[in-house]
Amino acid sequence: MKLLLHSALFLSSLIAETTALDFTIFNGQIFTPGFAILDAPQPGTPLGGDTIEVALDVTANGKLQLPPYGDDSPSRINNITIFLYSYDTGRNFTITNGTASTNDVTLGDIMQSESGSTVKHVKWTWPTCLIGDGKPDSADSDRGAYNISIRQNFRLNGEDHYTIFDVPISVTNKIEFTGGNPPCDSVNNPLLTPEEVDAESANSVGVLFAPGDATVIQQSGTSDDDDGIGASKPEANPGDGLGSGTHAIDSTLASCWIYLFSVICLFIL
Repeated sequence: MKLLLHSALFLSSLIAETTALDFTIFNGQIFTPGFAILDAPQPGTPLGGDTIEVALDVTANGKLQLPPYGDDSPSRINNITIFLYSYDTGRNFTITNGTASTNDVTLGDIMQSESGSTVKHVKWTWPTCLIGDGKPDSADSDRGAYNISIRQNFRLNGEDHYTIFDVPISVTNKIEFTGGNPPCDSVNNPLLTPEEVDAESANSVGVLFAPGDATVIQQSGTSDDDDGIGASKPEANPGDGLGSGTHAIDSTLASCWIYLFSVICLFIL
C-alpha cells in the first residue's frame, strides 16, 4: 500500500513540475503545436560545447510521411525554422531559416537533411559572443538565459498553420573558439516584443500527437518531382526569429493519468 501511495505522490510531483513549465512531456519527448517532436535538449538545460544541437522527430513518431510530399497532400511540413533569442541580452540569432549561408553560418532546410531519417539533428556553431565558461560575468555579457524558438509552417488535413514553440535553455557551459564561430552581428536579427509575435494566437491549434491524441492525419502519396517544400507557403524571415517567453500548452493528458492512478489507489486501499 505504501509503495502505491509513494508512487502516486511521485507521479503527481513529476507531472506538477511538467505542468509548471507548460510542456507536454512523455518518455522524454516534448510535444509541440505541430508535427515536430523535440527529443533534445530538455527545457532548462545548460548548454555549451562546440555546437548547439537540436534533435527533432519530424514525423510525429511515424504518423507523417517524410518528404517529398505529393503536390496535393493535405498534410505536410512546409518548413521548420529555428532561432536562439534572449530578452536578457537582446540577441536574436538565426540557426536556420531554410537557406544555408556560406560556411553554414546559418543552416539550410532541415527537412532535406539526413535523408530517410525521421529525426533531424540540427548542429549549429555558437557565435563568437557566446564563447566563455560559466554564468555571465558582466552586465553586457551575451551569455545567460536563452530560448530555442522552433517555428513550424505546416498543413494539417487541408488547413495551414504557423506555430511558435520556445524551449528555455541557458548558455552557461564552456564554449571554446573553434575557428568557425560566426561573428554575432552576422546572425543577429531585430528583437520583436511578445505582443508583436503573439505566440498564443499562433499556437491556437494546440499540442498535437501526444500519447492519447486521436487526430487522424490525411495524407496522399509522394511525388518524385516534388521538392518537399510546397508550392505556396508563408515565407520565414530572419526577423521572425523571436518568440514569446510564455508557453500556451496544456498538460491535460498528464492530469488524466494522475486522476486514473489515484482512483486505482483508492480502490486498492
